[in-house]
Amino acid sequence: MTAFILVPGVFTGAQVWAETAARLATGGDEVHTVDLTGLGGTRAAEPTDVEGPVDLETHIADVLRAIDVVGPAAGGEIVLVGHDYGVHPVMGAADRRAGRVSRIICVDSALPRDGVPALAAVPDQRLREQTAERGSAEPGELSPPARDEWQRWGSTAGVPAAALDRLTEDAAPQPLGTLLQPLRLTGAVAAVPTTGVLCTGNGTSIELVRMLVGMGDPALQVLTAPGVTFFELPTGHWPMLSCPDELADVLRKAAAGEGHRLEPADATEPPAHLRPFLLDVPQLPRERIGNVDLYLPAHAEEPRPAVVFVHGGPVPADARPTPRDWPTLTGYARYAAGEGVVGVTLDHRLHDVADYERAAGDVAAAVERVRTDPRVDADRIALWFFSGGGPIAADWLEAPPPWLRCLAATYPVLAPLPNWGLPAGRFRPAEAVAHAAALPVVLTRAGLESPEIAATVEEFLAAATRCGADVEVVDVPNGHHGFETRDPTDESREAVHGAMGLVLGRLRDQVAT
Repeated sequence: MTAFILVPGVFTGAQVWAETAARLATGGDEVHTVDLTGLGGTRAAEPTDVEGPVDLETHIADVLRAIDVVGPAAGGEIVLVGHDYGVHPVMGAADRRAGRVSRIICVDSALPRDGVPALAAVPDQRLREQTAERGSAEPGELSPPARDEWQRWGSTAGVPAAALDRLTEDAAPQPLGTLLQPLRLTGAVAAVPTTGVLCTGNGTSIELVRMLVGMGDPALQVLTAPGVTFFELPTGHWPMLSCPDELADVLRKAAAGEGHRLEPADATEPPAHLRPFLLDVPQLPRERIGNVDLYLPAHAEEPRPAVVFVHGGPVPADARPTPRDWPTLTGYARYAAGEGVVGVTLDHRLHDVADYERAAGDVAAAVERVRTDPRVDADRIALWFFSGGGPIAADWLEAPPPWLRCLAATYPVLAPLPNWGLPAGRFRPAEAVAHAAALPVVLTRAGLESPEIAATVEEFLAAATRCGADVEVVDVPNGHHGFETRDPTDESREAVHGAMGLVLGRLRDQVAT
């Protein structure tokens, strides 16, 4: 028999687990739900308790007490389940009782890191900044959201109206100290097997995790360990309310060690994004100016149009090589230069989804640097966005300058994913396209795209159809995200040629040949 200890997330008490707990119990498992202090529970009156505001350590103590009560009575193994913020006290408690916990299950939440406060995982960036500004100098509470504000904390997709009403009625203020106090781990928890339950309706999937791991961030390599598994649920951020029976089934399977495992990177093979570009392109000279690289056409005697290729992300700050040297970006830039226009790659600082404003500023500055170069025709520029760089395209769709002759996007994210928490009003190409007027747009769509990203592309195309935007689509039916290095097929090559031809067609009349 498994003893499940279910720990709720931000603003919520044990009652949020009621239906899932009942399903587990009917299957013969022992189930305990934790009311965290200040969120439904009260601080235990023990001599060892420290007086003062409720913080993360208070909630870790709550989970430790549950482990210590359940442990001697449990006939089987203890599985700690944390949803949302609840993963932080779960990790802290498991670190101190590592020998008594058989598995940690993270329900739609990232694996916390030592020294990082739970505030870093709050999806709403503006709220995160405002809370950080209050800081420890203003101890207190964070008010729970109103009924129509829960989306700021995660997608409510699939949650019945009555359940959303109950969630709102039962919500309690979150003590600020629980979000601001850094999590401290000794490292013992690393030996405890872990399962991530990813809610695809909130913008996370196994494929997206695989892509992030493939970027080479050392902190994410732990996700390929043998004891780490994953499940997906096609719902929003609150599966205990939207699909409690399905969640219970997944929890039971996870406790048994089932689930999808990520393969560790093959040390003898480069990661997918560093494999060779699928086309043979001319090895024309590159000139590096700050964070910008120019690939110049041969024998250019007059200013030429330019195509600026904007990489995706987020990309770890210490990733090497940096994106402007990735084979896909250099391949496109050299291809453009071989066709008589200036190909441009750059590095921008999209290291986290909170960095879009800074990255957009980097891109705008790079474009101006390119336009002021005497070898560039400043009135004939195309911008080409890839992957997670797609949201930056919204700025240029919203108010296209006259010198922007074409905007291209390849396997792009064209609307923020639900768990990104981007502020309203910016970085939403699916909304900005209504203002694009006559700006030509070339969109390359990967047929084997992850469903979460594919949904943003379809949202964009639907909006473009409604407003009559000039959008041409190049399809790669059997192509994955990053097909230029993952799928070196004739179909992929034709797509690259087709997209490049459409973009250059908007510039070619001014190219000297």
